[in-house]
Amino acid sequence: MPPSSRHGPRAVHQPRHQGLFGLVATIAERLDRTFGWDNLPLPLGIMTLFGLRYRLRERNLYPLDAGLPPPSAQALIQARLPTNAYCRARDGRFNDFEAPEMGAACTRFGRNSPPVPDAGYPDGPSPEDVSETLLARRDFLPATRLSLLAAAWIQFEVHDWISHLLDPTRTWTVGQHAVARLWRDHRVNLPAFVNGETHWWDGSQLYGSDAQFAAAVRAEGGRMRIDDELLKAIEDYATRRDPTPQGAPVSPRGLTNLWVGLALFHTLFAREHNAICDRLRSDHPGWDDDRLFGKARLINVALMAKIHTLEWTPAMIAHPTTQRAIRATWWGLLGERFRKAYGRTGQGEIFSGIPGSATELDGVPYSLTEEFVAVYRMHPLLPDEITFRDARDERILGAPVGFMDVAMACGNPAQPRAVLDEIGYANALYSLGIANPGAIALHNYPEFLRNLTRVNGDKLDLAAVDVMRTRECAVARYNDFRRLFRLRPAGSFYDLAGNDKLAGEIRDVYDDNLEAVDLIVGLFAERKPAGFAFSDTAFRVFLLMAARRLLSDRFFTTAFTPEVYTHAGLEWIAQTTLADMLRRHYPELGHVLRNVENPFLPWGAMPA
Repeated sequence: MPPSSRHGPRAVHQPRHQGLFGLVATIAERLDRTFGWDNLPLPLGIMTLFGLRYRLRERNLYPLDAGLPPPSAQALIQARLPTNAYCRARDGRFNDFEAPEMGAACTRFGRNSPPVPDAGYPDGPSPEDVSETLLARRDFLPATRLSLLAAAWIQFEVHDWISHLLDPTRTWTVGQHAVARLWRDHRVNLPAFVNGETHWWDGSQLYGSDAQFAAAVRAEGGRMRIDDELLKAIEDYATRRDPTPQGAPVSPRGLTNLWVGLALFHTLFAREHNAICDRLRSDHPGWDDDRLFGKARLINVALMAKIHTLEWTPAMIAHPTTQRAIRATWWGLLGERFRKAYGRTGQGEIFSGIPGSATELDGVPYSLTEEFVAVYRMHPLLPDEITFRDARDERILGAPVGFMDVAMACGNPAQPRAVLDEIGYANALYSLGIANPGAIALHNYPEFLRNLTRVNGDKLDLAAVDVMRTRECAVARYNDFRRLFRLRPAGSFYDLAGNDKLAGEIRDVYDDNLEAVDLIVGLFAERKPAGFAFSDTAFRVFLLMAARRLLSDRFFTTAFTPEVYTHAGLEWIAQTTLADMLRRHYPELGHVLRNVENPFLPWGAMPA
């Protein structure tokens, strides 16, 4: 067991730069507890976030209990290394040559805190009660600072990161409870889960980590299928049946959740892949199809990561301090202009950013974590209906359409493709660009997700599933979760909710037991920092894991070089934004995008 502290068992590793950075982390935690990072002046706020991230790396990364390493990693490399070691392997292996299985598909989720068994709350409310009384949408609460494309984007990304599957061969063994308040000696076996996708940020939702899907979306010449052909391939794959009598769909990526917004990003990045491929073929006419495809994928994925880091995230957490800090994650504290003009300054991430820096695991093998999964449950972002408009003149194209009528529902998997054929891709993008998603808050969980019909006819309440899965995965309840991330727990229901009415509702559901409040309820209820679409508690996990996903991946660090990406590829990544992609592939949107810098923000009124 790792050495104990008053916050429970601690991670066993020691991160780099302990001296000065450790002092900065200690000061940062005191400033955060006293004033809140979001109330500090900009330079001090950035220093505080830097210190908090260091402390999170030190205390909130836990090694996987994944058995012994391969008997000879070098032998595996020699026997199974892909022909081109500088393109991503479909299944995520060989990102790290010394640990070739690290981050691969069907490996276990890690932890940002020790598992906390749910046995301490035997009389708590059922997930169905929590769904009905606290999560169910009463009236649509819009997130007016965002465009609906922000909701479509995060679903597009999550399908790359997470496919949560039970691992029947393993369990977590807990010897002491992780939170000091619950410490008592006994051993508990908890279910363990694996990620059906790779843990790397590698575009698996677009390219596939399954051989059959990967083959279905490819075209000749290193290119991909696009538009109608691509969506038809996704339909065929998502609805293929297993050989059992029940004949259930077997898509591991949740592609049966495809809707118009998600389909738009699949087709947009498939088009971008082909544009990159055409450039590479022009520069390297001797390359074969596989090499063109692999390099185009590598460049396209890095562009995807850059857009998420520098466009989606600042839109979601639009506080001046976080916006500046996020840009420093990619470009460094010296900034974009310095990086583009003079290149990197050393191999560290601080001054020149993570891309091209030294790879760093902080002493713990890389994986996504159960806590990361838990805080990305953001279904309130989805609206109940969508109004489509003509991008040329804002004319409304028919009556508002219910969300399930633009999704790959069980009865008609071709619905997203049919809608896009009728409305047009550019019109659909414009319609989502001027619409708002839902606010991530209590009483704003879409009703259609609380009444889903499965293939076998059973009803499914996804809000209740979100609550149940978080409990099942031994992720701590809200107050314990905050303790494990060294945050003050809520002292009262009012302290949690911020108003008497909501505090009373939560108190009634949890029978006056503040410690039993589920994580998802607390995340949706708590006060958000200025400009934030989600909670500060969730932000602590993002602060740690967003940078770690880049810093642990050689394709964003030591292999982020012209030799691997080509000079043209690195220039493509550096110069391209999401708005550039939309203008390139849908020139008919040029006039409405004229003044749009970040498409994840509302596009505003059409220019005269």
